[in-house]
Amino acid sequence: MAPAQTVREELDDWEVLCQFLPDGWEQQARDSGALRRARGISGPKDLLRVLLIHLANGCSLAETSVRARQLGLGQLNPAAVYKRLRSAEHWLRWLAEQTRCRLGFARPTTQRPVRAVDATSISEPGSTGTDWRIHYSINLASLQCDYFSLTDVTGGETWRRIPVKPGDILIGDRGYSTPVGVEHVVEAGGDVVVRLNRQSLPLFDGEGNRLDPVVMAHSLKPGQSGEWEARVKRPSGGWIEGRLIAVRRSQQATQMVRKKLKKAAIKKQRTVSAKSWEAAQYFFLWTSLPPSFERGQVLELYRSRWQIELAFKRMKSIMGLGHLPKKDPASARAWLHGKLFTSLLVERLIGAATTFSPWGYQLAESSESLA
Repeated sequence: MAPAQTVREELDDWEVLCQFLPDGWEQQARDSGALRRARGISGPKDLLRVLLIHLANGCSLAETSVRARQLGLGQLNPAAVYKRLRSAEHWLRWLAEQTRCRLGFARPTTQRPVRAVDATSISEPGSTGTDWRIHYSINLASLQCDYFSLTDVTGGETWRRIPVKPGDILIGDRGYSTPVGVEHVVEAGGDVVVRLNRQSLPLFDGEGNRLDPVVMAHSLKPGQSGEWEARVKRPSGGWIEGRLIAVRRSQQATQMVRKKLKKAAIKKQRTVSAKSWEAAQYFFLWTSLPPSFERGQVLELYRSRWQIELAFKRMKSIMGLGHLPKKDPASARAWLHGKLFTSLLVERLIGAATTFSPWGYQLAESSESLA
């Protein structure tokens, strides 16, 4: 993971950075309305550099204005920088989407695409809760983003937001443990590995009787795992076949989970139910993957889900994505898409530095040879 200063130096190396920008990015600045008039700025290149001073370096609007003038990029006061950012919302979104598409795709060892899906929240200054939510998916083979979307606070976590292709394996936490989401993935030809939420994803046996995962896992000892056939009822009718997988937690892990349960209960002025207290001894997964995926392999797939947590940490620490300094909805969306574009662009720069060549970028075809 590159430190913030290295990222900034990479972004300042403009000629190298231009090699990683999507084709037609300059024309798109005009088509999207980001550069209707060149007042105070000469063109798309200078406009993007000004925006990156604000987005990548984290400079204030006033400091961005000063630096842009010092670098000869344009004569823009802070209010003009703000207006330029606001007008660039659709352009920045296009840049982020195109950059994400160019990250590449590597096959996982399972010979099937394995994707971790999660969402992270962004709050505006003075807010007491979530104001925006970024829905994000990464390919666990390449650890690079393969999809993202931005919603407001009402946009809940669901697999229905994620485009699914036949053969995809989607991994999610308890927020994605719903029959509607599971059906969406399975109907598209994919499979799921999801941490079980016993309330939102009820499981049934072959005769249609409700299963109790806690009772089923009673016989497990620490270090042991088990699996049972368990079906999910389709919202549209019928059943989705699958397996319940359970692992008995260690005493220390159980104590940590119970501590979190107590903390959450106190916050909501409730008491922890006896069933939840008992269930804390076990870790439950449900998967639609066929038996050819052994229990240990499924558990390892889910264990790799933490990579998406690291992706969010990188974005929030390096790119300053954790706090949204804009209150106007249009400027907030532009700022968030700009941050996503910057984060994805850095992924491409780092990937190129480790795969293309020792110098970190491709040389122009027209490079002259030495005599």
